[in-house]
Amino acid sequence: MPRRLYFIICLLALWSGWVHAATAAVTAMGLAEIPAAPGDGPVTVFYPSSDAARPTRRARFTLDVAVQGAPVRGNGRLVVVSHGSGGAPWVHADLARSLVDAGFTVAMPEHKADNYKDDGNPGPDSWAMRPAEVSRAIDAVARDARFAPLLQLDKVGMYGMSAGGHTALSLAGGRWSPAGFKQHCEANLVDDFQSCVGLITRLTGGPFDGLKKWAALFVIRHRFDDAAWRTHTDPRIAAIVAGVPSSADFDMASLAAPRVPLGLITAQQDRWLVPRFHSDRVLAACLPRCERVADMPAGGHGALLSPPPPGLTGLIGDMLNDPPGFDRAGVMPEVNRKTTAFFSTHLLPLSAEADAHP
Repeated sequence: MPRRLYFIICLLALWSGWVHAATAAVTAMGLAEIPAAPGDGPVTVFYPSSDAARPTRRARFTLDVAVQGAPVRGNGRLVVVSHGSGGAPWVHADLARSLVDAGFTVAMPEHKADNYKDDGNPGPDSWAMRPAEVSRAIDAVARDARFAPLLQLDKVGMYGMSAGGHTALSLAGGRWSPAGFKQHCEANLVDDFQSCVGLITRLTGGPFDGLKKWAALFVIRHRFDDAAWRTHTDPRIAAIVAGVPSSADFDMASLAAPRVPLGLITAQQDRWLVPRFHSDRVLAACLPRCERVADMPAGGHGALLSPPPPGLTGLIGDMLNDPPGFDRAGVMPEVNRKTTAFFSTHLLPLSAEADAHP
């Protein structure tokens, strides 16, 4: 072999090794918590890290992450994730990993009185607070000395699931009212019972169903008669995905022309938020000015909890466990890939100024 060719091959081999080593050094997913505004819970951040990942226990989940790992620059963009009622950051770790692998930093606010530590006040009271909590989570990332220099926050992505999907629709320009929730439940209590009452009880066809319906409507009419529209706008948010969103209380005309690119993820076997009252109504209102990012014909409400909470039983298990025939291992990686691709399409590339100063 000629000496020059041998030398070039050696250089290429070395270069390949350097590239592999550099790539391996930044593929770990870091995990950190940062403070938000006074009175808010912490913001959980997943991000590209140069430190090694290790199995880490969080609640009932074991995650492969670099806790407090050194952050490195990815693609310069942030995606905020809004969890569902009683939710936690850990049930969106698979989506976070897909986003981090693509270079995104992911921030997850803890929604007040509607999270896994404190689920004392879900529903419309929480929905009214959540959009501002998302905005304050962006502010928290912007204040953090580790993450702010690595990000450009003029175009932020936002993803929400279930009650978090309600938050997403609000930030997309939708308007809703507590009275709208009341009117929906008055008209559709039996057919959308869990949407109206949550996991307090269910209809069984037994002798107490009449009392349950009376009690549900009594509480709903007493608490949710305010017809004032709720809206919230954050100009930094530039692309939104709503997964199996709670949406029956929205003025659908306000979603006919979303203010930013809006994607929907639907699950046809959803028994908590029945599609014809929620996600299907949104799609009917906004298509073709929005898009269906993914549909899961065999998926239930808990399909987007990935990884799913283990060992759920009773009513919560019936609402969140996968229906028979749902191929989670085959479906969910593709749903996460499509979600990541949606944000990549609408948030990248960075501005010319950011590209010039990596």
